[in-house]
Parts: sequence; C-alpha cells; structure tokens
Amino acid sequence: MSGYWIVKGGEIQDAEALKTYGEMFAAIAKRYRVEIIAGRGAIETVEGKHAPRQLILRFDSYEAAKACYHDPEYQASLEFAARAYSRELSILEGSDEVAR
Repeated sequence: MSGYWIVKGGEIQDAEALKTYGEMFAAIAKRYRVEIIAGRGAIETVEGKHAPRQLILRFDSYEAAKACYHDPEYQASLEFAARAYSRELSILEGSDEVAR
C-alpha cells in the first residue's frame, strides 16, 4: 500500500531557508521516489483553520514514507524547514483500492 505525507504550513518566514530545504529535499525525494500529487495549485479551506501551504506527497509504501522522514539526511534538512515556515506533517498509510 502507498504511503503519504500530508504537510500543512503557514506563510513563508525565511525564503533562503526554504530554498535550502528544497534543494536538500530534492535529492532525498528522488531517492525515495516521492511524487507530489497535490499542493502546487489553488487551495480552498472549507472547514477548519486555513494553511496557505499544503502538500500531499506519495511514496511507494507506508514504510518508505516513514523511512524517508527518519532518514538522517532528511532529519538534517528539518532545521531549514523549521526556519522557513511553521508546519505540521502527518504520515498516512494509503489504500490501493478505490473507494466506491
């Protein structure tokens, strides 16, 4: 089953830190075969608190999603992510079945 990261974040506080985080994450994402499946377009919050930055990232498995987060290189990038903007990140196990 696929794994997912759901990332919800605030306004950018440090553009240089975000750039550094993005550069670091690009290599990690390639290694873990990450696919950004949502978050590069419009966001409409219809319930709850609005987060201006929201992303859904897909991994081949739940285990891969967890491994990526705990990867030492990713852990090193978190310093820059924290300076860039406040955020919440959840790791979810997906289903390969389509709900009907």
